[in-house]
Amino acid sequence: MSGKPFANEEVMEDYMSALLTEDPAIDSFQKQAIASLLEKAKPAPRSEPFEPIPLVSVRDEPKEIEATVEIKATELSKAPARLETKVPEAEFQALFFEVAGLTLAVPLTELGGIHQLDAINPLFGKPSWFKGVMLHKGSKFNVVDTAKWIMPEKSAEKLAETTKYQYLILLDESGWGLACERLVTTSTLQPEDVKWRNPGASRPWLSGMVKNKMCALVNVQQLVAMLTQGLSSND
Repeated sequence: MSGKPFANEEVMEDYMSALLTEDPAIDSFQKQAIASLLEKAKPAPRSEPFEPIPLVSVRDEPKEIEATVEIKATELSKAPARLETKVPEAEFQALFFEVAGLTLAVPLTELGGIHQLDAINPLFGKPSWFKGVMLHKGSKFNVVDTAKWIMPEKSAEKLAETTKYQYLILLDESGWGLACERLVTTSTLQPEDVKWRNPGASRPWLSGMVKNKMCALVNVQQLVAMLTQGLSSND
């Protein structure tokens, strides 16, 4: 499924729209929509394919970063601290990447770098979405199984067999990284290109939705806070 979009664009649009609402019935809809896609979708070509981008490292030399896996059982029930999304006043650039057919975007100003995924050392007693620690030039990076973190549990399990991670998207200088299957492109966005979320809405890790690409723009600092606290996307 790597590198291929969901075939049913209407269902995908409904799914992304649901992510950006505060309707308490979202979780049920979300599971049904993705389950339907997994059962029925067939690969379809992109109408406007993105140009691939080369492997890059945003920062010249990675700094020594201690593994930040401070996930305690007592923290799992806590609600994530709210970090307000800052809506930019001018254009900004973002990196787009794919995980299990879902496109995500992160602002380049909060991108710590991109590395090819290497050997991962698993750690026991961690959430299912935590793949382990990757060592790279003396630095330690906590690797997130992005599909398991974002998708509903049952859907993520079905996707696990076909999800083939190749790269690690580093989140600022946090030591956390999102595993991804394909680097899509970098693009310059205007503030009006994004449907920004209301403060205090559910799923605080979402800054908003990039309208013309129907993909989620990640609130990096909020995501890092949730990962460090051991919370999943629906907590």
